Formats: sequence, structure tokens, C-alpha cells
Amino acid sequence: MNPSRKSQTTAIVTGAGRGFGSAIAAALIDQGHQVVGVARTADALADVHRRLGAAFVPVVADATDAETARTLIEQHQPTLLVLNAGARPATVPVHEQSWESFSQNWHVDTQHAFHWIRATLRHPLTPGSLVVSMSSGAALRGSPLSGGYAGAKAMIRFLASYAADESRRAGLGIRFATVLPQLTPATELGAAGVAAYAERQGIDTATFTAALEPLLTPAIVGAEIARLCGDTGNRDEFGEYQLTGHGLHALA
Repeated sequence: MNPSRKSQTTAIVTGAGRGFGSAIAAALIDQGHQVVGVARTADALADVHRRLGAAFVPVVADATDAETARTLIEQHQPTLLVLNAGARPATVPVHEQSWESFSQNWHVDTQHAFHWIRATLRHPLTPGSLVVSMSSGAALRGSPLSGGYAGAKAMIRFLASYAADESRRAGLGIRFATVLPQLTPATELGAAGVAAYAERQGIDTATFTAALEPLLTPAIVGAEIARLCGDTGNRDEFGEYQLTGHGLHALA
């Protein structure tokens, strides 16, 4: 991080207390933004704040709350919004799920994306602002050990595309992008998924992980999201990208 750079614009990152979220916050600060980081865990946000300094503004709040989304957008007027918050799914087959465990990612990941995207249209961000929604590669391929996770992440793709169309229809000039990261053991959520799928296939985690190389790391995620946010030449109203250890790749 370069502390001498003056923050000129504000970004809000949800789920900023750990993993991809904290890495995205760090990369955006390095790019010159002030970052408002939202998470429910005060200790995790405090750790990120100590590491990133004054350009990181921690907000302890529930990102799934509609009033939180509205209030923070109105208060901080971000030009970048990265919707990264999500729950760790229960990694068991569908017949071992309860409805509560099966649907939890709808109540966290999808609900949070719905409220924040809705708020960006009802209390419009400035023209040219960018909303990045973090989905998952599971939205393309399914995830049989994660309950409703894949469907919840697929709905995030639809929400972003719907919002881009509404922005166009209203002449708001807000851009939307959806990013679909591949499975990786580099996060707590991903490590649980890797372990579960390795066991399902009857192989060890090292063998399963080898098939994912080059591994997607939080550092790569942060750098690639910052690059996407900083691409001033890209004025597309809507874009979708897979994110692997090789970086971002636009979906057809």
C-alpha cells in the first residue's frame, strides 16, 4: 500500500473483514480509493483497519439489512461498490441438508445483493459508478455439496443484469459487473469445499487441489477487481467475468 496517495473516490466493500473482501479493500486503497469496509465482526474489521490504515473506514453492520445499504450509500456516495458478503454453506449432500441450511446463502448472499443493488437504483449512484457483484463459478456448474449455494449465486448474476437494464432504461449511467471466482482452498469457505469434494471423490485434498492450479488467491482477486474497477476505458453497462488463477476472463 502506498500511504502517500490521496484517496479521491470512495468504494464500499461488503464482507471486508476477511478473505477476498479484505484483499479487495487493500487493492482499492492502493489504487487511491477510500474504502468503507462492511462486516458483522468487529475484531476482523479492526485487524483490517490496523493493516490498511486511515483509508479504510470500518463499519460493523449486517450487510443483509436494507436500511444498512440505503444509509451507507447515502452517507458515503460511493462510485464503486463491491458486493462480496456471503455465508459459508453447509457442505453435505442435498438429502442431508435441512431447508434452513439449504437456503442460507439465499438469505445472506442473495438477499444482501438484492438490497444493495436496489439501493443503487433507488438512491442512484453518480453516472459512471460501478457495482461489482461477487458470484461464483458454481453458478455455471452447480455445487451438489453446497445446498442452494449455486442457485443463490446464479440469482446474483440475474440481479446484476436486471439492474443494468433498469439503469439503462432510466438513463442512470450506472455500470454493473458480475465476477465468478473459481473454487480455491485459499479461503475458509473454499477450503471447506475442497475438503468435501476431495472426500466425495475418494482422493486427498492435495490431489484435488492440484487440478485447480494455478490457485486463485485473495491477492489475485484483489488485484483483478481493482484492475476491473480502474479500467476507465471499459464503459460497458454490464459485464460478466470468470476469475481464476490466470485472472479475469470475460464470459461470452
